Amino acid sequence: MGYDEDLAHSVIAGADVIVLPSRFEPCGLTQLYGLRYGTLPLVRSVGGLADTVVDCSLEHLDDGSASGFVFRELAVPGLLRAMRRAFALQRRPADWRAVQRHAMALRFGWERAASEYLQVYRSVVPL
Repeated sequence: MGYDEDLAHSVIAGADVIVLPSRFEPCGLTQLYGLRYGTLPLVRSVGGLADTVVDCSLEHLDDGSASGFVFRELAVPGLLRAMRRAFALQRRPADWRAVQRHAMALRFGWERAASEYLQVYRSVVPL
């Protein structure tokens, strides 16, 4: 018994979807691993999960920003609706692969965050 980092990554990378129906999640690395590996996250819209996963709604599929499946209410019906969207998208292989490619290209490193912080600081304090 114990935690095996390599095995954990292998399991995530080998799955189609990773389900994170969290009650709260201040940041979260698991969905980031899923995004990187093309394992689409199915998450509750909370904290870092809401900040990093864009739902596979029709408009997000259309504009290419979809990266997973999001539900809002912490209840079984919302989770089931998101699961049905995941199964429906999986039956459309070209769309599924497009979402995977987009998800795998996302970056949430400090370069992006630092740039956004600089924009905020510059808007408050003129140089």
